[in-house]
Amino acid sequence: MLLYKPKKNQNAKGNRLLISITVMGSAGPIRFVVNEDELIAAVIDTTLKAYAREGRLPVLGSNLDDFFLYCPNVGLDALSPWDTIGSQGARNFMLCKKPQPVKLAAGGDDDDDDDRRSIPTMARKGNGSWRAWLNKSLNLKISSH
Repeated sequence: MLLYKPKKNQNAKGNRLLISITVMGSAGPIRFVVNEDELIAAVIDTTLKAYAREGRLPVLGSNLDDFFLYCPNVGLDALSPWDTIGSQGARNFMLCKKPQPVKLAAGGDDDDDDDRRSIPTMARKGNGSWRAWLNKSLNLKISSH
């Protein structure tokens, strides 16, 4: 007598991971299950779709080329979109929007495009960068009395 029905092709799918992605500026993380062989680019795309489907703020858009995925436990460098999510050895990630260049006129000539310079904008108001914020957040020490 069988007490359970064996699943077919259970090992063909590979290992699946529950990952948590924190979006900069959002209230909380987005959690979903992915295959460990899934590309980082596909994970970013899935995150953006889930973020939009939940109606979260701020509105991010849907172009995955405008975002970086970071793993705070591994390092401060952005993950390559062609790596697999399982190769990172972590399950917590951070999604940040790339700085967008802003065109500013640098001279009196209004018709000369060579005088325009692109300056990256900050994701938040202030002088700091997201790396400084991340380092400060990770280095906070709680003193016990």
